[in-house]
Amino acid sequence: MTRGGREKEQDDPERKCIVSGDSQPKTGLVRFCIGPDNSVVPDILGRLPGRGIYVAADRAAITKAATKGLFSRAARQSVTVPPGLADLVESLLARRVVDLISMCRKANAAVMGYEKVKDWLQSGKARVLVQASDGSERGKTKLRPPEGEGRFIGLLTAGELGLAFGRERAIHAALGAGGLTTRVVEEAARLSGLRIAQPDEQDGGSTAMKDM
Repeated sequence: MTRGGREKEQDDPERKCIVSGDSQPKTGLVRFCIGPDNSVVPDILGRLPGRGIYVAADRAAITKAATKGLFSRAARQSVTVPPGLADLVESLLARRVVDLISMCRKANAAVMGYEKVKDWLQSGKARVLVQASDGSERGKTKLRPPEGEGRFIGLLTAGELGLAFGRERAIHAALGAGGLTTRVVEEAARLSGLRIAQPDEQDGGSTAMKDM
């Protein structure tokens, strides 16, 4: 399984993490490149020019790469690492997840609000249940993630989730089937390696991004 929760496909491109030395699908890695000023730049979308440097989407791995000179070694030149690189990557990934959920909303593939989410879950339309990490646990436990291939994402704050729907706050959301939802799940999986999430009582305190 990849970090995005999918079975690895034959044509999934792989890259080597400069920290572990292991090759894995790009969906589980963060790409970095070296800017014109020789600084390390996170390339969340994987579109910036230049040779890519890959690190596992994991806070400890990125911190190690930043503090142990691994970016300079991989680039074969002296580079400048911005302070708080892991925090920067986390914020960029969180924004990416929010943007993708917003795209789902605009494509009529996402709803928010307890009653609408409950209706989607009961009708089988929901593929992913999304709940704010700082929402009321009592309220969140009233909704269960979809069965089968459904998933649960509990990494975003109420403010972040609300941003995806043009609201100040949101606690409950559901995503329907489709390619955009797959991308949300993949990016949330990357975010889970960077974000120090609070244990979620709903799933036994084990994870905030879960394959069901």
